[in-house]
Amino acid sequence: MLVREIALVPYDPDGESGENVEFDNLRHHQVMEVTAALQKQVTRDFAPIWGVSATVDAFAKLSDVPLGYWPVLLVEDVRGAAGVHLDEDGQPFSLVEVGSSWSLTASHEVLEMLADPFGNRLVAGQSPVASQGRVQFLVEIADPSEDIRWSYTVNDIVVSDFYTSRYFDPVAASGVQYSFTGAITEPRQVREGGYLSWHNPDDDHWYQHTFFGPKLELRDLGKFTRDGRSIREAIDANTRREYAEIQRQSNLDSGTPRLQEAVTTKQSSDQISAKRAKFLDEYISRKLMER
Repeated sequence: MLVREIALVPYDPDGESGENVEFDNLRHHQVMEVTAALQKQVTRDFAPIWGVSATVDAFAKLSDVPLGYWPVLLVEDVRGAAGVHLDEDGQPFSLVEVGSSWSLTASHEVLEMLADPFGNRLVAGQSPVASQGRVQFLVEIADPSEDIRWSYTVNDIVVSDFYTSRYFDPVAASGVQYSFTGAITEPRQVREGGYLSWHNPDDDHWYQHTFFGPKLELRDLGKFTRDGRSIREAIDANTRREYAEIQRQSNLDSGTPRLQEAVTTKQSSDQISAKRAKFLDEYISRKLMER
């Protein structure tokens, strides 16, 4: 089986090539903790549903990343370029802005990179607009339930919900899991704070259902000029221009209930881990003294 390899790397686009990067609001141990959570999410939650195996590892700097890994670059300011992109060789990489909730965005980007590395995967299905008939949906597995309200935690780290391979089923059925957390309860549903994009071959327009206000809205994006970008890059750039909410996903207010809950729980878990480390350290010391 071909295993996909993801690298989480702090990155300063204005820094010297090859130097270690550490921001004021990002420490090495935080990168390691989030990396461990993402590896568990990918192995335990994502892989059995989507049939994709992957490793997620942390590196100190971009020049340390082995050939063949897809980098997720952690930067202080993405300058409007967040998301998954393709390099000059057509290989995916991602830019994630560091903030109070950056693990949510990193999880989102890792999951979408694994489900559709090159940003052009389309799935046929019935349009949410009945008059359109069958259309082509862009596979962005974290978008419809991307808001932190629908997130969950792994190792007390906030990670993104994602839809399952049943998301594009023609009709709803009892007992079917449409997203990992169960936040999505029927095919092609968009939850508050999320969106869904599709192409209508009849008029060659792209459309979206967005839920960034009080109700679900239909957007006609028209025909796209991709200019060498993937479909995902073109869609994401358009959506981020219109909705500032997406730009803030990495840096939510610390008082956000879901984030606050995760922080409180992790503080308690950290205390338990410290006690466990102390006991193990003492045990190892005794064992070494016996020799």
